[in-house]
Amino acid sequence: MSSTSELDHLVGSWLTVPDVAQMLGVDAGKVRRLLQERRLVGVRRGSPPVLSVPADCLVPGHLANPAAPDAPSEDRPWAVLASLQGTLTVLGDDGFSDEETIAWLFSVEESLGVPPIEALRAGRKTEVRRVAQALL
Repeated sequence: MSSTSELDHLVGSWLTVPDVAQMLGVDAGKVRRLLQERRLVGVRRGSPPVLSVPADCLVPGHLANPAAPDAPSEDRPWAVLASLQGTLTVLGDDGFSDEETIAWLFSVEESLGVPPIEALRAGRKTEVRRVAQALL
């Protein structure tokens, strides 16, 4: 599964690079670096194709690490989901393209009972990474 219409069905809500930059309070160059460093994942979609990131990759700033939430802060209203980077690394090491990575993150994984992105947002990163490592 790698067509953008199939990904749109799975993901639902997308953010452009400028949208992500505004939410994180950084410039677009920083967002592109986050994508290059595989701390975020995105694909080109639409017509004309625009680099877009699934909205669920961002969380309220105090929930960046859902296993140890901070107090809400106006200084950091949004953040990249902290557990995403390690999971993206595992999937990249497994040879997943960005499209395949997004499809896997947003499809219900039988052993988790929910899509992996939902499990990550709930603080279940160890379980998600164990499943991702078993994909080899």
